[in-house]
Amino acid sequence: MWGLLVALLSGALMSVQGVFNTEVTKQTSLWVSTGWVQLSAFFVCVVAWLFTGRDSIGSLWEVENKYTLLGGVIGAFITVTVIQSMSLLGPAKAAMLIVVAQLSVAYIIELLGLFGVEKQAFAWRKLLGMAISIVGIVIFKWQK
Repeated sequence: MWGLLVALLSGALMSVQGVFNTEVTKQTSLWVSTGWVQLSAFFVCVVAWLFTGRDSIGSLWEVENKYTLLGGVIGAFITVTVIQSMSLLGPAKAAMLIVVAQLSVAYIIELLGLFGVEKQAFAWRKLLGMAISIVGIVIFKWQK
């Protein structure tokens, strides 16, 4: 149950953040806004680290698959693409497309067992669920 609540909170926060970031971008620029998002997130992480145990930062260099350290780089591009998609499509349409893209890529990662994720068997019901989501987007975008 906790995982479900955290996932719902994450989705809600991502939508609010996308709207906030898009507004900041309108008043500054894309890379200034993105830089601010990443910098302010860094400061929040430093403060949280100071209050929650101070695990060794040096352990980052012991991570086995070094490519997994690129999460922050990917995060910067996530911020940029969310800002641009919300600006061009509006928050609801952008969020729906983002979620379907997340679901599709996550399922491919599971099916192929990429990046150290345990490989999962193909399930038609999961493919059907994604197809229904895509139909939902088409219905949502449908205009008379």
